Amino acid sequence: MAATRSGRDLSWEVMIKTPHWLQMLAQGSLMVYWGAFLPAVYGNMQLIVGQLLFAYGFDALLQFIRGNRYKLGFGPFPILFSINFFLWFRPEYYYWQFVVIALGFAAKAFIHWERDGRTRHIFNPSSFPLSVFSLVLILTGTTGATFGQEIAQSLFNPPHIYLAVFLVTLPAQILFGVATMTIAAVTTAFAFSAGFYALTGAYFFRDAYIPIAVFLGMHLLFTDPATSPRTEQGRVIFGVLYASFTIALAGILEFAGAPTFYDKLLPIPILNLMVRRIDAVAVTGVFRHLEPARLLGALGLAPARLATAGLWALMFVGLGTSRGVGDSHPGQYLPFWQEACVQGNNRACEYVADVETVYCERGSSWACNELGVTLSALGGDPTIVRAAFDQACAMDFRPGCENSLRLTTRQSDFVHGNPPDDELGIVIRGSKGPITETDIGVLYSLACERGWTAHCAGPMASM
Repeated sequence: MAATRSGRDLSWEVMIKTPHWLQMLAQGSLMVYWGAFLPAVYGNMQLIVGQLLFAYGFDALLQFIRGNRYKLGFGPFPILFSINFFLWFRPEYYYWQFVVIALGFAAKAFIHWERDGRTRHIFNPSSFPLSVFSLVLILTGTTGATFGQEIAQSLFNPPHIYLAVFLVTLPAQILFGVATMTIAAVTTAFAFSAGFYALTGAYFFRDAYIPIAVFLGMHLLFTDPATSPRTEQGRVIFGVLYASFTIALAGILEFAGAPTFYDKLLPIPILNLMVRRIDAVAVTGVFRHLEPARLLGALGLAPARLATAGLWALMFVGLGTSRGVGDSHPGQYLPFWQEACVQGNNRACEYVADVETVYCERGSSWACNELGVTLSALGGDPTIVRAAFDQACAMDFRPGCENSLRLTTRQSDFVHGNPPDDELGIVIRGSKGPITETDIGVLYSLACERGWTAHCAGPMASM
């Protein structure tokens, strides 16, 4: 009615853009695959429908505020899916999910600059609100209001999830030329992680050279063609910077005692603000040679985008066969970190305590006893150490009872034991989803493969 009184002629049109529907299909299929191994994802689907209805309505409102024509398409889908791959608010705070969405669309509608002779939005509309809310949650210490940590961990649940991400994003890599950014980001992160391992004997990201949530960000979150550099050289720099910022933030957040899963969310708006400068620098000096497509073209490989995506495919196969990415990284299993702790790596010892705490809470008496031993070696509070031993003892794990007595008599040569057979599914799980196997022979075989050498002789040997 207000539009009628003001003489405005409001109208709408259907505008289908390939980047929108292609990303919608890629992200939607990946979410379906994730949900097959995490029922909570399917439980969230009806809420995503509600988010979509809100997003379409809010987007229409913003478009009519700025003009008289509403362009209807699939644009809200990739924005919504991207947000829900990284952050959900818990039920009692779920209204904030709609504020995140509103902020993303508002930034797209109102925060612009001149670029390539046209007015364009500056920020990626999904990563901008994720970054803003990540900063607020960190500063206010309210991460517990979200499922952010659980999402980052459960993304690893589906088997072959790295391969799934690679396959569903490959069409966009080819069509939109964003493979250059992904190649640069993945190469930088892997090179740093491999170097860190060579220097310290432990893994920087603990259970992977490149965590799956970071890997997902390198494919779906920072590769928006509209808010990234235009030049191939600029996209190489953009990818290197994204990986570098993510690594630096992971270290800073860990040092500050904040959740590290925010590392891949915080850098993107900063990089979005840098794209014009990156493009300007990219075609000068040594940077002008950072163009994979030109190098591949010199080898007779064309067209350029297909050749670059082919290079990324070869690199992915190489990373997979060398366990640079995939399901079998040794860092996801506790024995690797126990050995690194024995070798004197204090960071590894702290991580061992974290993992043992989780396993103890899941019902492993063995882990409760080992937690007490680890905390004692780290100079932990004797009251907490005793509580861990007492919990193991209450669960009928004899070494826990003996260690509780030794602590009382001020002894420090604590005893260990092997995990009971009925706890193997807890302690050998690693970072993947729950183990559903119940055959004891198979569990012993898995334990042996994952570093539990005491179980390599089979179940009969332990009797």
